Amino acid sequence: MLTLYDYWRSSAAYRVRIALNLKGLAYQAVPVHLVKDGGQQHSADYRALNPQGLLPLLVDGNQRIAQSLAILEYLEERYPQPALLPRDQGQRAQIRSIALHIACDIHPLNNLRVLQYLSSELGVDAAGKDAWYRHWVTTGLAAVEQGLQQQATELSLGERPGLLEACLIPQVYNARRFNCDLHAYPRILAVVERCNSLPAFINAAPEVQPDAAVVP
Repeated sequence: MLTLYDYWRSSAAYRVRIALNLKGLAYQAVPVHLVKDGGQQHSADYRALNPQGLLPLLVDGNQRIAQSLAILEYLEERYPQPALLPRDQGQRAQIRSIALHIACDIHPLNNLRVLQYLSSELGVDAAGKDAWYRHWVTTGLAAVEQGLQQQATELSLGERPGLLEACLIPQVYNARRFNCDLHAYPRILAVVERCNSLPAFINAAPEVQPDAAVVP
């Protein structure tokens, strides 16, 4: 069975949970708390598995894959059906472009270790940190909205969600946590509403994960 080193509120791990569910793959979740004990991802035991010290980490037999987008690509190649990407080469490139914008341009500026550094090392107060977060999220989502408007269908695979939605829904979840105003992004909101009614997304949601009961 696949093993996913996971944290309920990690949006990167959330992406992988969605992808695993979309492909119908069973997996064992191993919680790694990002705050408790100074961050369990920094422990020697976890670093021995993943020297990057980040989540998620997928273990498939002898394979250990870190970085959520690498995991999604691995799952697509290793377990090709149902697909997360369209067949057309140009369409696949466009989907990857938007997904990478979310995963590489929006998310890294707003993940836990960056927010912790802003407060602990640079002395940024809560209001300043929230302003930082909202600026980069709303700027990034504006570009995503434009990209989605160029798609012929609401979902990236016609009637089915795939890799793009696996990246988008966790980012919007976090944006709502930080009270970002999303009214300027109707296409994004339509995609989120549709996806959040599907079992693959419902079962991947942070609140229903086994470790969600642990104090964050």
